Amino acid sequence: MEAILSARRYLIPFRGTLLPQIFTDTLVIGSGVAGLRAALAASEHGDVIMLCKRGREESNTHWAQGGIAAAVHSDDSPHSHAIDTLEAGAEFCDEGAVRTLTEDGPDAVRELQDWGMRFDADADGQLALGLEGGHSSQRILHANGDATGKELVRTLWERIRATPSIRVFESCFALDLLTPADHPGSPCMGAITHHRRYGLQMIWARATVLATGGAGMLWRETTNPPVATADGLAMAFRAGATLADLAFMQFHPTALYVAGASRALISEAVRGEGATLVDRNGFRFMEGVHDRAELAPRDIVSRAIIARLAETGEPYVSLDARTVPSFRQRFPGIWKVLSQFEIDPTTDLIPVRPAAHYMIGGVRTDADGRTSVPGLYCAGETACSGVNGANRLASNSLLEGLVFGRRAGNMCAEMRSTANAWHIAPPPAPASLVSNIPDSDRGLLDLEDVRSSLRSAMWRNAGISRTGARLADATEMFDFWSRYTLDKVFDDPLGWETQNMLLAGALITRSALWREESRGCHTRSDHLTRDASFAAHDLWTRGDEAPTLEPIQSPSMHPERAAD
Repeated sequence: MEAILSARRYLIPFRGTLLPQIFTDTLVIGSGVAGLRAALAASEHGDVIMLCKRGREESNTHWAQGGIAAAVHSDDSPHSHAIDTLEAGAEFCDEGAVRTLTEDGPDAVRELQDWGMRFDADADGQLALGLEGGHSSQRILHANGDATGKELVRTLWERIRATPSIRVFESCFALDLLTPADHPGSPCMGAITHHRRYGLQMIWARATVLATGGAGMLWRETTNPPVATADGLAMAFRAGATLADLAFMQFHPTALYVAGASRALISEAVRGEGATLVDRNGFRFMEGVHDRAELAPRDIVSRAIIARLAETGEPYVSLDARTVPSFRQRFPGIWKVLSQFEIDPTTDLIPVRPAAHYMIGGVRTDADGRTSVPGLYCAGETACSGVNGANRLASNSLLEGLVFGRRAGNMCAEMRSTANAWHIAPPPAPASLVSNIPDSDRGLLDLEDVRSSLRSAMWRNAGISRTGARLADATEMFDFWSRYTLDKVFDDPLGWETQNMLLAGALITRSALWREESRGCHTRSDHLTRDASFAAHDLWTRGDEAPTLEPIQSPSMHPERAAD
């Protein structure tokens, strides 16, 4: 395991002077909500290049069915929203980050409205606000029923296209961040990339924003699209950035379960409209689990489903949405997916079970997106800003991308100042960067087999319920696979993604093995209680054999619902 934690610096060998050189003020890696918003903010103070790993619409954001949580109603308040976020986060949130999120939320929504985003409205033309798990008020804004992400992406891309200072590189894979030296504190100066048409390129930037999305593809059962292979986590780790809280992966309770099909998400908003969870006997089991029943925090609902499956021996439970009014009009996207499997939610029960959904941990940042590597910023699901704690509150993720993407993009301006201690001299000075990787004398494992085995092992051993023994087995498996995979040099995204998945999976299982408690979405069946001795962010940095700890600040907010 220690060999994995000391992973080599770059995925491929290269000599910088022999590759095409591209220069910009800010490089944004990723095209989901956080990357799009960061690019727009950074374009206000310089030129921007934004990388899309594949197409413009291939991101978690585009497929987001849930809405945007924000206290926009007069009966609601950012304070109440913050309390709900802190409660869902299981005493693990950074309160300052939560306040930033909830207080900036209404302005972020108004900005989207000014930019032409079409939110759903009620019969009176007012914003239609929904209710989701963990929220004490109706504060979830949707667009086109269950297509909020698609409408959000449309709105932001229109702004991107209208901004001449932003260049977009599609089908451009970021392999690694560039640093002039391989030691802690060495600044980030851009990235080495592979473009489907133009091949390898060196993109030099004064500031770089990581917004590569999640890591759901590490698990066999996931709601995430194929692009979510933890590339940003692995890149940042190799570059010396600190990662945090990697044990916390949120599992969504209701993914469509049809044998042989991908796990399509059934939005929490369906339960917000009155759908209930029942077992094979028609028993509504969530009523005896939590006072909010199906709208309890996601970790509670997911664990209850797994427990019910263990009791009944069935592969799934059912979502009963037969009483949801106007299902087809309210959730047109879900209706279309269900119809492909001849499921009519007005008459049929919907088979569901949990699936990996949202990575809580990530690259450790402050409230402005700064990482431990000068010149490197991070936002969105790739980041660990502390806003989610140990469990993300439903529909906070799109808001997080908007709020912290904007802050990170704005903060990139500091790298243009000559007064900055880490001011980066313009190339060609750093273009002589060289990566030498010796040939490997070990055999090669089949990459597709490694990916399939990795995902199955993560689901079995680092899934919703975990034990120390199973996690230890997983770390040994990662060590074996990595011995024959991480030492190789590949020349296509399949190989690079697999290496990133191995590195990220090894770190996640190591973090989960270290955290001998149950908190939020991390459940250890051999340590079922919350343990104050683990009330700390576990921080992981390349070369360290064990995590360093950052204590959690005791929340000062109290759970009363009055406004500040």
